[in-house]
Amino acid sequence: MSFSSDVKNEVARLEGEDQETERAELFGLLRISGSVSLSGKKVGLHFATENAALARRVLRLLKNNFAVQTEVIVTRSTRLKKNNRYQVHVVPSEEAREALGKLHLLAPISEAGAALLKKNAGRRSFLRGVFLAGGSVSKPISDYHLELISDNLDMSRYICKIMKGFDLPARIVDRKKNFIVYLKEGNAIATFLSLIGAHGSYLEFENVRVLKDMRNQVNRVVNCETANLNKTVRAAVRQLNAIRLIEQKKGLDVLPEALQEAARLRLEHQDLSVGELAALTESHIGKSGLNHRLKKIEELAEKMGEM
Repeated sequence: MSFSSDVKNEVARLEGEDQETERAELFGLLRISGSVSLSGKKVGLHFATENAALARRVLRLLKNNFAVQTEVIVTRSTRLKKNNRYQVHVVPSEEAREALGKLHLLAPISEAGAALLKKNAGRRSFLRGVFLAGGSVSKPISDYHLELISDNLDMSRYICKIMKGFDLPARIVDRKKNFIVYLKEGNAIATFLSLIGAHGSYLEFENVRVLKDMRNQVNRVVNCETANLNKTVRAAVRQLNAIRLIEQKKGLDVLPEALQEAARLRLEHQDLSVGELAALTESHIGKSGLNHRLKKIEELAEKMGEM
């Protein structure tokens, strides 16, 4: 089972909310994946999903808030996974028309949102409904990614506006015939999961994210240390070659005493860094001082090579 499915199953089992927040969630659910059906002059509602927990939630929210007659049809999906498909029908009736009006499902999205989402609790429930109906989130083992899909640009812009009201850096991109509201930052996705009430999934997300960040940090440190080691080895090889050239051409005795000490230490301790060699000098000069002496030796060797 995917991480998205785990999040949806957790959220679909939440209870204990008031009527206002439940209607805000229904508004998000039905705006994304609901449809209106007509039977003569009567109006009905229809919602379909492959998630059994979500179908039960939609059914419960409808029953809690409206005196509507509902029926559930379970069919076998024709896709390769062959999951069950759950269709929740609100039978066309005057009660269904009343529900349609109270949920403002046919009104412009900004007008409907102003009527239903007056408080932050309602806005959080709206985002929960949108995620349940058309959302997905990647487990942070690889990339951070959460998206909410809608086939309506105005709806996507409104979702984006609500998310930005919670300081979430949401963006919109069009994909084929749909519009995707997405988040790409780990902190933002964790905040979103907490907002919609997926607290268990939030903790799991954060746990995986911390382990991933620690692993990346360790890799960065190892890479940095490896680069420094390679740099040290290359410098040591270069210095040894210079010292041996001087030794062969004229002998190390021609060098000033300070350079002789530097050359002797490098020959005796070929695997040490310049900083470690500096600590072994009689005058305990600093790293930069010894490095200057070794560079002087390299310059002398270069001139001898040219001669």
